[in-house]
Amino acid sequence: MKKPVIAIDGYSSTGKSSISKIIADKLDLIHLDTGALYRGITWFAIQNCMNDDGSIDLQKLFSSLDQIKLEFRNSDNELILYLNHIDISKQIRTTEVSDNVSIVAKQKEIRDFLLHSQRSLAEKGGIIMDGRDIGTVVLPNADYKFFLTASIDERTNRRYFELAGMGIQADREQVKQNLTDRDKIDSEREIAPLRQAEDAIVIDNTKLTKEETIDLILSHIHKI
Repeated sequence: MKKPVIAIDGYSSTGKSSISKIIADKLDLIHLDTGALYRGITWFAIQNCMNDDGSIDLQKLFSSLDQIKLEFRNSDNELILYLNHIDISKQIRTTEVSDNVSIVAKQKEIRDFLLHSQRSLAEKGGIIMDGRDIGTVVLPNADYKFFLTASIDERTNRRYFELAGMGIQADREQVKQNLTDRDKIDSEREIAPLRQAEDAIVIDNTKLTKEETIDLILSHIHKI
């Protein structure tokens, strides 16, 4: 019997990736954090494709896509992102990457570059994929679709403490502004905007723990 394909979309810092990872373990699925892929390309751009004014030279980035090899490697049951054989799992979580990833992710050239590989991974089933357009664009025929949301203040706290846990200093108000800006850019972009799929189950986890959110998602999967 083919294992299910699960799509989890939602806003930043709603716990999409960590929740998806745990569900993948519980259901023996492969977990793919698509946001990490866009962050990986953004990290490459910051290292190699910057203008003098500190903005990303998008045309240079587009022409450099053939130099980018992104892959997940399994380390202690955790998928670690490598860019051209270098572990960049910590670098992609920096504020600098967060400030630029939405600009990169809204480019058609970038989305097309990653779309085929994401769909290919899901063809055989047994995968849970999280991002912003999984249920609407990448995997519109997913067996289960969920959309996670939470208040901006709660998401700010989660992001702030996540950064602190990685030893990255951040200003709380800057974190909040970054999340607000990303929400706006991701929701208003022309290509694959962040939005809830019509057949997605919406979960507001503002007042839910990670464990409660996981249990709620699993309850929907098990009862269908």
